[in-house]
Amino acid sequence: MLKTCWLGYRRIQNTKKMRAKSGAKGPFAGRLFLPIPRIERLCEEALRSVGLYPDNPSAVRIERFIEKKFGLTPEYDELPAGVLGYTAFGPSGPTGMVVDRGLADTDSTVAQRRISTTLAHEAGHCLFHAHFFAESHQSGILFDTDDQANVPKILCRDEPSPSYDGKWWEYQANAAIGALLLPRDLVVMAAQQFLENRGLLRLPCLPNAMRRSAEVEISGTFDVNPIVARIRLGDMFPTEGEPTL
Repeated sequence: MLKTCWLGYRRIQNTKKMRAKSGAKGPFAGRLFLPIPRIERLCEEALRSVGLYPDNPSAVRIERFIEKKFGLTPEYDELPAGVLGYTAFGPSGPTGMVVDRGLADTDSTVAQRRISTTLAHEAGHCLFHAHFFAESHQSGILFDTDDQANVPKILCRDEPSPSYDGKWWEYQANAAIGALLLPRDLVVMAAQQFLENRGLLRLPCLPNAMRRSAEVEISGTFDVNPIVARIRLGDMFPTEGEPTL
């Protein structure tokens, strides 16, 4: 299961902000321990802090969230092949967010929903990883940079995936996609007609026979592509017969 990927990371605690652990591999000077429940909580709190947590199951206004939470208006530009977007950072936080113009120029529901997914991914970087870039300005460490502007940024390549490949910062940003676009409690409300309570604790589960119908319902209700709904439901309600944590 995906969540077990984080069991080997040591917990770093601080009451004021999330802290990094030094000695990590990759573009960062440290690494961040951020378990899935913490990601869920941070994303919900962020949506509520700007009044954009929906009262009922419905699409989250992710671009408006980025504008209100980070003071950024996403821009659209031609990006290298395989790059869907990036966020630039300064010593005080995110300074710009860019999405591949090819997505915006494609007039289809699928493409528009991919924009939302990409924006949610970038918002995850803003929520979780801005302090790494503040530290980079102090230490002189740079990540992916623009050769002309020398601006530290995270380049996000290819379609976001829930799988873990060692890039913990991308895994965390991908986890934010579901947490921001499909808040857990709202998904449960929207999927209620497909759920059954089972076991001694009467916990809700999603029967395999109802899974496809639930995916269609969640996809339409939250205005996300079916694959995003499928991943979110699979994470919340594992397929029957699979081990759970």
